[in-house]
Amino acid sequence: MRKIVLSAAMSTALLATTLAVTQSASADPSSSSTTASTHQGAATAQEGTTRYVVLYDAGTSDVMARAAIAQAGGTVLSSNAKVGYALVESSAADFAVKADAAAGLVGAAADRSIGESPADAVSDTDAVEKLTDAERATLAGRASLKSLARKEKGAEPLAPLQWDMRAIGATPEGSYKVQPGSKKVTVGIIDTGVDGTHPDIAPNFDAAGSRNFVTDMPDIDGPCEVESCVDPVDVDDNGHGTHVASTIGSPVNGVGIAGVAPNVNLVNLRAGQDSGYFFLQPTLDALTFAGDSGVDVVNMSFYVDPWLYNCQANPADSPEEQAEQRVIVAAVQRAIDYARSKGVLPISASGNEATDLGAPGVDSSSPDYPVDAEGNPVEARDRTIDNSTCLNVPAESNGVVTVNSTGPSGRKAYYSNFGTEQSDVSAPGGDAYDTANGRTSPAGMILAAYPANVAKAEGTIDENGEPTTPFVVREKTKDGQDAYYQYLQGTSMAAPHAAGVAALIVSEYGKPDPAHPGTLTLDPTITQAILLGTATDTPCPVPAEFTYRRVTANGPVTSTATCAGSADDNGFYGEGIVNALSAVTTF
Repeated sequence: MRKIVLSAAMSTALLATTLAVTQSASADPSSSSTTASTHQGAATAQEGTTRYVVLYDAGTSDVMARAAIAQAGGTVLSSNAKVGYALVESSAADFAVKADAAAGLVGAAADRSIGESPADAVSDTDAVEKLTDAERATLAGRASLKSLARKEKGAEPLAPLQWDMRAIGATPEGSYKVQPGSKKVTVGIIDTGVDGTHPDIAPNFDAAGSRNFVTDMPDIDGPCEVESCVDPVDVDDNGHGTHVASTIGSPVNGVGIAGVAPNVNLVNLRAGQDSGYFFLQPTLDALTFAGDSGVDVVNMSFYVDPWLYNCQANPADSPEEQAEQRVIVAAVQRAIDYARSKGVLPISASGNEATDLGAPGVDSSSPDYPVDAEGNPVEARDRTIDNSTCLNVPAESNGVVTVNSTGPSGRKAYYSNFGTEQSDVSAPGGDAYDTANGRTSPAGMILAAYPANVAKAEGTIDENGEPTTPFVVREKTKDGQDAYYQYLQGTSMAAPHAAGVAALIVSEYGKPDPAHPGTLTLDPTITQAILLGTATDTPCPVPAEFTYRRVTANGPVTSTATCAGSADDNGFYGEGIVNALSAVTTF
């Protein structure tokens, strides 16, 4: 990924010529043809059919594409003429082959099969972020870390537990004092949803600007919570998206914690299933809507399922699967390009596989959908990944700021992906083993908001609302409400720190947006350049082959990762660890 470094001289020239960027999109969010596409598709889906995302050739009109789709045996449920794709349903076994060969179409990517619903099968995607049950059990009986928190003057009650904010200068005496963020700046959380009722998110949550592009799928999500299977925009039945949103923008309100940018506007652009899967069509819809509605930054802490790596022509995959992956790469890239053209800076997590993305090796997890009744992928196989023809999407898509994770000591987290070509910046994402003796501690993870409904479902609070694990913290608001927080780790937790800093940059240097009155905008090229240019240079460790030692329930485990590059741009840290204070004071 090409780096953009903005010197002080460059910033003066660029700010003078491009800060007043005028976007052509309508300020009316309903102008996006994708706003309700998922809901319409869910309402018309038929038994025994398969849904596809069909990507148009560049320049093909919606009318011509629809005709080609019909000729191939498909029925269009919804379409997005701005980016050039349609959600299609077909019962024809050869639809994807015909679509791939049709004039005017790039091809089709299977979205999912309709009518298969094994009971309550939910994929386990939490092994790194929440640790395994065995790893968490090693902490059984330990007191909550809340007892260690000592009130700091001017800080939120749980601020002493936020080593992550201190690491990037996001504190009352740091960036909060200079630039806490503006309500005229909006960050989109493309994730599993956001609990907009959480006491430490509600003051900054914009329900009117939020959208849910996802229909719950019983085969992976379990029974639907509402009759339509389309959750309200202020609901998160997973917890991942709420944690991300909280890290970006929990307010300074005397409750719990504060985020990196505690005054910015937060919108839920839900593209993730309750189970944590992220499929193509909701992702495209969310990115398109972000561009049309005036969002300034989007956080993408996921990869697009079902392929961890999307390859051009991997011999382990069938011709149809190869075509599907080519469509995924092209479609996501087109949506990212569209969003950036409308003023959105996309930020992505690099991934939790502890892999050098420049030399990925073997992927044994793909495709991770469909699943059996126990939630196990039924078609996953070993695939040797060629770096030149395979991409982790969206982390390796062009125009995306890719973020690696660090622990409390500043080292690259043991699980974090890395790579000299792929790493743009790094940020605190937590490392439970980044301790003096290598033993697990939640104190090394990231504390952020946790939906009460998820805590109840996961059994991490008892019938009285008390936490049953030191990974969960309970706070009371002045009016007696419960506010819960949980410790997680992952590059999913690192990316929102970078997204928060990007939001501060737009707040500090942005100009009024003519396309969306009452808001600010900043060319994403400038936002990215300042984000990378003000990150704290962090050299590779010495020796460059770094050894991690973790003391797990099964005994000590060691692993290695090799860093390459210079002090100001390397595979572990990219151009450095993001710095909120420097970002708003350097220029």
